[in-house]
Amino acid sequence: MTTLFSSWSLFSAFLLASVVLAVTPGPGVFYIVTRSLVQGRRSGLVSVAAVAFGNLGNVFAASVGLAALFAVSSAAFTVVKYAGAFYLVYLGVQMLRESQAEVSTSVPQAAPVGHIFRDGFVVALFNPKTTVFFAAFLPQFLSPEASPMFQTMALGSIFVAIAAVTDSTYALATGAVAPALTRARGARRIGCWLGGGAFIGLGVFTALAGSRSAK
Repeated sequence: MTTLFSSWSLFSAFLLASVVLAVTPGPGVFYIVTRSLVQGRRSGLVSVAAVAFGNLGNVFAASVGLAALFAVSSAAFTVVKYAGAFYLVYLGVQMLRESQAEVSTSVPQAAPVGHIFRDGFVVALFNPKTTVFFAAFLPQFLSPEASPMFQTMALGSIFVAIAAVTDSTYALATGAVAPALTRARGARRIGCWLGGGAFIGLGVFTALAGSRSAK
């Protein structure tokens, strides 16, 4: 531990900062909450796992210097950012299309787990701001006595694990409320409209947002 972290106080500061950042709602939390509300707790938890794996991909990208590429190449950053934004809009449009179908049951039809995981993974992975965030945040807690790449991967993985716990709390809380909402006539269709609009709005926000930012 002493070679990975220069001191317990520094590691404690990292844990505290990570918890605060993880609890603060951002695009990832918003995506998970929307999935949980529209498609239930199970879909929300699958989305938590998918977002976590996507974020691990961003941690790896930051550790090998991809963040540096994004910092010096506006073209690379822009291409990845717009790809992620386009996918969010696509998900929103698909959800709006679902709202056009008549629903014969008050219980939302769960999408295939594979599709939910794929969507969450792509949404998280194609967010270059997360890679830049890790590249800016993690170095503050690195020790000069160990490999920067190893430390970045280790600290990034810890951060992702903390975020997965807080995201799961959001998914479970939202999923607990969802069944009550779906008992009302027409709530499923309204939920799809709200969810679809939320995804489209998030996609537009992602496309228009600057390079500052985070989770």
